[in-house]
Amino acid sequence: MGHLLALGVSPASEQEREYVGELAEAIQEATGESVELAYVDQGYTGERAAQEAQVHGMRLEVVKHEQTKRGFVLLPRRWVVERDFAWASRFRRLVKDYERLPTTLAGLHFVAFACLFLQQAAGILSVGS
Repeated sequence: MGHLLALGVSPASEQEREYVGELAEAIQEATGESVELAYVDQGYTGERAAQEAQVHGMRLEVVKHEQTKRGFVLLPRRWVVERDFAWASRFRRLVKDYERLPTTLAGLHFVAFACLFLQQAAGILSVGS
């Protein structure tokens, strides 16, 4: 659905796949162990990442480009991730990395997505009345 379930901020000098176990654990904790499949980008390829996710009951499905790509190619489920990035970029503070501390950046993301969720909930509740 594209809602923010867990968030990890890491240095640019480290690989994303190093944090798969921590993210999978946080996601399962937030959802009560209900996530079985996670769509990920090519930064999460490899056996180690898949095994760490499997330990927490999740299967990673890498959404990747075809080898013979020409022009624009719509990737399945990739739009969910890109839509979330677009939503976050509506908040000026998240457009660029201004923060010194990763916890501050993570907190601002949670605030932004809480605002977005409340806006969606208000729209749903006003339609029902």
